[in-house]
Amino acid sequence: MTTAASPRSDRRISPVFVGIVAVMAVTGWATWTGFAEEPGVAVFLFVTAAWIVSLCLHEYAHARTALHSGDITVGAKGYLSLNPLAYTHALLSIVLPVLFVIMGGIGLPGGAVFIERGRIQGRWKHSLISAAGPLTNVLFAAVCTAPFWLHALDGVPRDFQFALAFLALLQVTAAILNFLPVPGLDGYGVIEPWLSYNVKRQVEPFAPFGLLFVFAVLWIPSVNSAFFDVIHSILSSLGIDEIQTYCGQEFYRFWQGTNEFCAVS
Repeated sequence: MTTAASPRSDRRISPVFVGIVAVMAVTGWATWTGFAEEPGVAVFLFVTAAWIVSLCLHEYAHARTALHSGDITVGAKGYLSLNPLAYTHALLSIVLPVLFVIMGGIGLPGGAVFIERGRIQGRWKHSLISAAGPLTNVLFAAVCTAPFWLHALDGVPRDFQFALAFLALLQVTAAILNFLPVPGLDGYGVIEPWLSYNVKRQVEPFAPFGLLFVFAVLWIPSVNSAFFDVIHSILSSLGIDEIQTYCGQEFYRFWQGTNEFCAVS
């Protein structure tokens, strides 16, 4: 005889997630108050912790939408606990996205939760499950940019503004890249239910490499430049200029030394 965990225990917030939120809060406070002896370290820990929190919320959104669409197995898999260690592909979900941020300043969540699609009826539901993740990044970006487009920066310390601007850049890049109709990314998951069986069968072998393909293409200078022109245009419309995101990334990469312009601006 087997017993299943209760729905309440399935959805209890993981101590791991609480710990990450605590790191985000403490380092955010240290960045705000200037308490940290090395501001770059505080910015690095704050942005990284906040980025991981957004990754957890991204995957939670997929799982929660799947639950309400008919896949009742997501709770037992730990997907509703916000625990990053419960994801099917911890490497793709947490490690690689953090490395992408460190290497290229690009926010790119990877695939993680395994949804039992056979339990879900209706193409719109399948599309919504895929869209739920990047829509969470859109919401996170709105929160990060709110002080800028609301003109509520009076009294906000400069270093915290830089950190928030860089975090907003990560969320905007994550949302845009995830909505690309590339196999393996959420954008393809949105349109996949509407494709013919033959097309899906031909595309399926490429899905495991979609994420790496996108990152590789972004290393092409002309593509990278055009992509970030779009990103900065979006951020500019939300009140964030390139100097703020640049300085945020400079502080984030504290091991390279902070640009003197950012230190005195």
